[in-house]
Amino acid sequence: MAGNLKKKVYGIVEAVSHEDLETPELDLFDYFIIVLIILNIISVILETVQSIYARIPRLFHYFEYFSIGVFTIEYLLRVWSCTINQKYRNPIWGRVKFIASPLAMVDLFSFLPFYLPMFIPFDLRFIRGFRLLRIIRVFKIGRYSEAARLFGRVLRSKKAELITAIAIIFVLLIISSSLLFYVEHDAQPDKFRNIPEAMWWGVVTLTTVGYGDIYPITPLGKILSSFISLLGIGLFALPTGLLSAGFIEEIKKKENMRNCPHCGKKLE
Repeated sequence: MAGNLKKKVYGIVEAVSHEDLETPELDLFDYFIIVLIILNIISVILETVQSIYARIPRLFHYFEYFSIGVFTIEYLLRVWSCTINQKYRNPIWGRVKFIASPLAMVDLFSFLPFYLPMFIPFDLRFIRGFRLLRIIRVFKIGRYSEAARLFGRVLRSKKAELITAIAIIFVLLIISSSLLFYVEHDAQPDKFRNIPEAMWWGVVTLTTVGYGDIYPITPLGKILSSFISLLGIGLFALPTGLLSAGFIEEIKKKENMRNCPHCGKKLE
């Protein structure tokens, strides 16, 4: 009896994120959670508009309590029923593994800040800062979005290449910032006081944003800055190219799964 109930609960709260389902269908519960998440994000945004919040503060509070209750029950049901999945079949370590998974962590942090002040004596100003974490609820939608799951697969498949590209960009940032510090420090000691502060110039230059608050004024500094800007255009295009290639590969994989492996015709 308990096993059947657990399977039923798992099918309701966890089916969408089940890896065995290639084209999961959303049920009434999924749509309810999606709408609740969207309303929560709208609520967080509107709370910052004092003219609106001052008129109906109780409505915002009651809606927050309702949302916390729903997200808490949803999370507990997921933890309780996760042992249906073979990945988490161990009643203790399986649940620990589930709780440590990225989606479960997002679920946990979507309501945990609400309960923390009840158990830990934080400064009240610090507690208000915790309320900002409610915005993390928007990531819960990723559980129900095929596009978000596709993006996650692309990131996993291109993880090594992306790490390499980011490492190269970071090395170039350090080198360029160090060079400009030594070249511009004597001419602009207030703006290029040290290498960490020069790194702000490096980030703005390599990304070709160019705020104009810090820039070289010496001839050598201008020449170096020109070369670094050109390098930045090419280097920051690397992650974009890697992600584009990853998306193409994933889309092709999905199309191949729909085609017959022998004749290549589309399967019905």
